[in-house]
Amino acid sequence: MRRFRLLLLLWMLLPLTACQSRAPKDFSAEPLPLASADPPTLSVHVLSADAVVSMDIETYVAGVVAGEIPNDWPMEALKAQAILARTFTVKFITEKDSRYPGADISTDITEAQAYNADAVNARIRQAVQQTQGLVLLTADGRLPYAWFHAHSGGITETAIHGLDWQGMEPTYTKVTDGEESSAAPQSVQAWQVEFTAVEFLAACRRTGADVSGCHTITIDQKGKSGRAVTLQVDGTAVNAARLRLALGSTVMRSTLLTELRVEDGTIHMAGRGYGHGVGMPQWGAYALAQRGMRGEEIALHYYSGLHLARLW
Repeated sequence: MRRFRLLLLLWMLLPLTACQSRAPKDFSAEPLPLASADPPTLSVHVLSADAVVSMDIETYVAGVVAGEIPNDWPMEALKAQAILARTFTVKFITEKDSRYPGADISTDITEAQAYNADAVNARIRQAVQQTQGLVLLTADGRLPYAWFHAHSGGITETAIHGLDWQGMEPTYTKVTDGEESSAAPQSVQAWQVEFTAVEFLAACRRTGADVSGCHTITIDQKGKSGRAVTLQVDGTAVNAARLRLALGSTVMRSTLLTELRVEDGTIHMAGRGYGHGVGMPQWGAYALAQRGMRGEEIALHYYSGLHLARLW
């Protein structure tokens, strides 16, 4: 893998005439200079086996697609997910080190992406094969953060507001209509949950906020999409994106809140969508695929200024 990192770095330092001269919709272009002839081999720490397993990157991507979305979804949605999963994977292995010794990446969702090799079927293998080597790149040839989530609740968000991104907002993120399919389960489109004061306060403190009580809770700052950026909990600011993780991202499913109140010591919360809201909503990909959009186009749809390139 060190050799692959070096080749990719050398390629990124080359003039980008091959990228820049390519038409945006030319999805079948030849591999870029210094791209690998074959998919690179990864050392993957598989949590279920508690072992490092050697596999080529396309096999790993297939497991990620199967872990992220159902394998009976429209083919073009599967292809879009494969492109984003591959982009995430290449960026990870070229910029980071896995927390697991001897591994390039893992199936640990807290480190990387969801993974389910058992759910890989012929349709997922076809989607991965048809997009083999395709990744997203910025105009200057860099790998972007290929963010995706389940359902935007109708509108996507910037990384700073949706993810509590530290630093400058990437140029390729944008706030746009999520265009999700009406086939999405109601539990994904909208949700509601209750918390006791004890568990809510504990979660607030895990974000780093010095909160002593939660008699009154209001939304303080909102992002461009209307998502809560900060809450006021008894006059103390609490970061909403951090609070979502502290409460559990499968419980507080988004920060696009439609209800937030305290009643008889219980915190009532409701919202729209599922996930951080940044990048591609998977149910949006589903809808765009149903409308006839190609997977390559869907992968680009929720970002600004990105293009596709083939690495092998």
